[in-house]
Amino acid sequence: MGASLNDVKHRITSTKKTRQITNAMEMVSQAKLNQIQKHTVSYAEYASQIKSVVLHLAQSHILDGLNKSSGHSADKDQSKTKRSAYLIITSDRGMVGSYNSNVIREANEFIEKHSGSNDYQILAVGGTGSDFYKKRGDNVSYEYRGVSDVPTFNEVRQIVKMVTSMYDKGQFDELYVCYEHFVNRLISRFRAEKMLPIDDEAIASAASQDIEVKPMSAEYDVEPSEKEVLDVVLPQYSESLVYGAILDAKTSEHASSSTAMKSASDNADDLISSLELQYNRARQAAITTEITEITGGQEALSH
Repeated sequence: MGASLNDVKHRITSTKKTRQITNAMEMVSQAKLNQIQKHTVSYAEYASQIKSVVLHLAQSHILDGLNKSSGHSADKDQSKTKRSAYLIITSDRGMVGSYNSNVIREANEFIEKHSGSNDYQILAVGGTGSDFYKKRGDNVSYEYRGVSDVPTFNEVRQIVKMVTSMYDKGQFDELYVCYEHFVNRLISRFRAEKMLPIDDEAIASAASQDIEVKPMSAEYDVEPSEKEVLDVVLPQYSESLVYGAILDAKTSEHASSSTAMKSASDNADDLISSLELQYNRARQAAITTEITEITGGQEALSH
């Protein structure tokens, strides 16, 4: 009985230490979540403006000439199977609840539905997704690890430059960004947005998202030329899409981590209560046994 009491006591001590760790991790995740949400608010205004500009450029048919002159025009690609690429955003760490498994499962379903048996390639942002698709034998043509807890715009520029370079070289014909969209601290939803080429489908996909696209009634008078204007606007548009997706995904990651750590702390509390009850019962039983043995010994001596 003594060994059993020691084992239970050791488990109680160990569980309390674990609860301290999960409580601390929950507080850290909450702090990161609050911080990134402040960044998201300021980013939303910029994203709304840049999406409004591109949407109205499309409505003004200024993008038509770009799509026709591109080596990835829709007319050219209709006769052949499109080579798709998927930029999948996951985390670099564990202990984020079901965040990684959800985005990978949903992304796999989207890829299966969209590409089927056709060739495709994975562009992974986050070590978890990269490791998963490499282990599965998929073509991971690009990976980026170590995204900051609160991502900066400069980080995203590196990703966008590499992705657009691969697209311009003809390594793929279309690109989708797959990630978990933050709804609230308990809910996130999978999204797959078309990023390249910047055509009607991609613009409609961006315009349908939660960020409000402000209406513009003015007509465009382009100076010095349409090409020079688009050379500035479209890279900013691509950067805003990827940055917004990574910011959104990181927000979901922190929320999922906070929820997972809170659940772990609650489970630890329940386990501690159960173990303490078990310990007290075992201790009481041991005391009762000792009293019985002492009483029995005294009776034997008296005879």
